[in-house]
Amino acid sequence: MKKMLNCKANESSQSKTSDEHLSVCMLASGSKGNSIFISDGNTAVLLDAGLSGAEIERRLKSRGLSPADLDAILVSHEHGDHIRGVGVLSRRFDLPVYMSRKTAHAGSSRLGKIHDSMIKHFECGAEFAINTLNIRPFSLSHDAQDPAGFTVRQNGTKIGIATDLGIATRMVKTHLKDCSLLILEANHDPEMLMNGPYPWHLKQRVRDRTGHLSNQESKELLAEIRHERLSHVILAHLSETNNTVRKALSVVGEALNHCKTRLSVARQDRCGEIFKVGG
Repeated sequence: MKKMLNCKANESSQSKTSDEHLSVCMLASGSKGNSIFISDGNTAVLLDAGLSGAEIERRLKSRGLSPADLDAILVSHEHGDHIRGVGVLSRRFDLPVYMSRKTAHAGSSRLGKIHDSMIKHFECGAEFAINTLNIRPFSLSHDAQDPAGFTVRQNGTKIGIATDLGIATRMVKTHLKDCSLLILEANHDPEMLMNGPYPWHLKQRVRDRTGHLSNQESKELLAEIRHERLSHVILAHLSETNNTVRKALSVVGEALNHCKTRLSVARQDRCGEIFKVGG
């Protein structure tokens, strides 16, 4: 389900050659598993692999994408819904895995045996390159050892990803400015959370500064960083228990009134379309 805000984003990028845009596909998003495919036509990476290796392969192939063409896996943090399939895919397709040292240590039991030469460490705040893609990780406020959001740049086009965060810090807002596409968390509706079936300690975890952004908080973040060249916003990590697609689109969409930006929601049970930005 998508909400179109005044007019559809310019589709002309679809006709550009592969090295003039960035392609983004949400393979899965939610508490049962997260994974994002990103490519500029020359370099292809997965940001997280929180489903089984077989399911990620299936979802890639359903969009005409080959796991054999991947160049690397980026890992945001060590929670199982972000790294479940990382080790399997790395071993099966000989893929390097980029993550911070603290994340590698905390996630070692879930990752399984990955040869040291295939683990590449990054530090939040320090940009690095994976072939033709420029990656800048930045720190998030979440209950993991060293959680990271990312911006990905190529040929003047920039996309930003910030999911699994309890608050949008000034640093987060700074990194997410001037993006052509944003993937933002809109995890829960506060009333649904407080009136729902979660035990109290889990409700507190979700609401905490190291938990997850609500629809309202995502709207407030987007209102600060939106700009006229922002063509797409994808809402991610919606709770299946404490949110609905309609609520997320309605609340967050208020930040995009009178904008040309296209707003959509990433799903847990199926992969989304391939978005192309830039060019």
